[in-house]
Amino acid sequence: MRDNVMAEPVEKEPPRGGDFASEIAALETQFDAIRYMKRTTQAFGFKTFLVCMVPSFDAEKLASASILSNMPADLMSKYDSISVLKHSTGIRRLRETTTPFQLTVEDWEKESGRPAQTNEYIAMLREHGIFQANYFPVHDADGSRATVIWMGKRVDLPMTAMMELQMIAIHVYNRLTEIGSFWKDPSVALSEREIQCLNWTAAGKTSSEIAGILGLSEHTVNHYLNHVSKKLDAVNRTQAVVKAMKKGYIS
Repeated sequence: MRDNVMAEPVEKEPPRGGDFASEIAALETQFDAIRYMKRTTQAFGFKTFLVCMVPSFDAEKLASASILSNMPADLMSKYDSISVLKHSTGIRRLRETTTPFQLTVEDWEKESGRPAQTNEYIAMLREHGIFQANYFPVHDADGSRATVIWMGKRVDLPMTAMMELQMIAIHVYNRLTEIGSFWKDPSVALSEREIQCLNWTAAGKTSSEIAGILGLSEHTVNHYLNHVSKKLDAVNRTQAVVKAMKKGYIS
């Protein structure tokens, strides 16, 4: 007599990003976006994230293209100090495709023609528990190209996770664009360096860390932040960041 084996019902795993469309639409500031991205990064088991514009061919530093990130300051500083951008497989592929892709540290190590100085950076990635980068290209209505990158352990993401992350990337980037466009105020002109310093301050970096990332002295960073605070009529750098967000200078 054959036993009847009944398959137990399989519960569908809820999206790890939650109700991302409505939650992302409710984001009002860069701080909100950073908090949301940190939660998403943790939910998917990643270590860190980076939202940045796709750098132009003549760009020299990744920090200047960064929009939103919680990358360790020493990683970003080292990346730019040895000009990794010029030899980045990920950036090169971003210029060639709009399809999500993954790159592992091992892929990079095997690449021929890679400068020897990148070995130290690869070692730092491993020390931070980063063995794979997952790239999700995005663009806005004007055609400006950007990407959301999640980094962490090496893993083959299932198609459902890839699709969810792609949608999160699209919604987050579009929302950051909307936040900047809505509050934009052309009455005050900020320099590129002032905006960079504000962006990294908003990401929680100290003057010392910002100095390392941008290749400046700590004194110079403090000068930029003090100057921009006066321009925005802010009593301190924290208020300057909030005002800069509302006015659309940073997003």
